[in-house]
Amino acid sequence: MNLFTRVKMKLELVSTTKCFEGEQRVYKHHSNVLDCDMTFGVFLPPAAIEDKAACPVLYFLSGLTCTHENFVQKSGFQESAAKHGLIVVNPDTSPRGLELPGQDDAYDFGSGAGFYVDATEKPWSNHYKMYSYVTQELPELVKANFPALPGKQGIFGHSMGGHGALICSLKNPGLYQSVSAFAPIANPSECPWGQKAFTGYLGTNTSDWAEWDATSLVSKYASTPQELFIDQGSADNFLTQLLPENLLAAAAPNDHIQTIYKQREGYDHGYFYIATFVAEHIAYHAKLLKA
Repeated sequence: MNLFTRVKMKLELVSTTKCFEGEQRVYKHHSNVLDCDMTFGVFLPPAAIEDKAACPVLYFLSGLTCTHENFVQKSGFQESAAKHGLIVVNPDTSPRGLELPGQDDAYDFGSGAGFYVDATEKPWSNHYKMYSYVTQELPELVKANFPALPGKQGIFGHSMGGHGALICSLKNPGLYQSVSAFAPIANPSECPWGQKAFTGYLGTNTSDWAEWDATSLVSKYASTPQELFIDQGSADNFLTQLLPENLLAAAAPNDHIQTIYKQREGYDHGYFYIATFVAEHIAYHAKLLKA
């Protein structure tokens, strides 16, 4: 039995709902990387269902406190994904069902706050490896079980998930053909949210944080050129946590990084903001993924 057969056998369909002639599905599986059961959403466009066509895959990473459900139920992305023929996959934000001390004590650390890093500090290092889950295990599951077009995948996210999307792309040149972020935590080493998470997951040596910080990664990036689409609401009350200006300043002198920065006047940090502009992001990804 090969790897893909083993992977394929692990998926359990939790629900499926028709949506814009496609299907919004939810699956559960046991993650070997995280050593727990995980749930994720998959939207299959009409092209994948009716025409049995291979389609590009777009991953969405959610923010603090979220599960897979927030993006599925609140963003309204399905209409655009159906129109452009994209499979959209959105995982949970942390391991679940564990009994680690302190995992549920705060909204910004532990459950719902995996920060898309691979933890090195005990007891988190046994399970909190969301980076490897998102960049390795989950894509293998997707390729083995859905009509994913080889070599055509993008990634985007919101807040903590925007940070996750950026570092996943910057740490893996060529893995993603498109990347964007809504209100990302762009310089976590310099904000309270990031400092708390990085200390807990990665330890107190701040030099170890740089490889998980988009601003630090951009400042020294010297590989395949990448374009980063950053979206930010001007009325976001978390701007002192997000620090997009630091990332933009780090990217400016780097010829290997191009940025698109769109400031949305009057928009805050929530899902009404995402719902307003998600179609623009999906169209952006579709253009690059179908090039």
